[in-house]
Amino acid sequence: MKFTATEVPDVVVIEPVMHGAERGFFIETWRENLYKDAGIEASFVQDNHSRSSFGALRGLHYQVNKPQGKLVRVIHGEVFDVAVDLRQSSSTFGQWVGDVLSADNRKMMWVPPGFAHGFLVLSEVAEFTYRCTDYYAPEHERTLCWSDADVAIDWPLNAGQEPLLSDKDSNGASLKDAETYA
Repeated sequence: MKFTATEVPDVVVIEPVMHGAERGFFIETWRENLYKDAGIEASFVQDNHSRSSFGALRGLHYQVNKPQGKLVRVIHGEVFDVAVDLRQSSSTFGQWVGDVLSADNRKMMWVPPGFAHGFLVLSEVAEFTYRCTDYYAPEHERTLCWSDADVAIDWPLNAGQEPLLSDKDSNGASLKDAETYA
């Protein structure tokens, strides 16, 4: 596996090695010792799988208590995946990093606890999976505004395109009003 650090410390893009032939392929997406050697120590307790249509934007979600680390990947289609640092003690507080994850490029992203996470679907449909280090706790879930000017994410939206948002995602908090981590 290839582990590539991003501009925001602790967020890592992972490219698994593909073994393939005419009949298909095989990739290893999690191997504890390789991740540990790359500085990622995680114990996963929950796996999730979502399917979304073109233009759907999910996020930016996080849990104020029971923060989740997430190992994310796309198994069908393509998304623009984003992590925003919400750790006040971090030199990159409020900064974001994003990358295109797709079934074709097989990239994955490690989003550690202390970050808001979201994605925009770039293909007709995308299926997205993520392994979490803590259980989903709706009472602790918060949403950071996807279009907050202080964070200034450069979402790859076409001119005039508005993303498809849930009510929760439409009403996310601005960075200056959001509950964050110490």
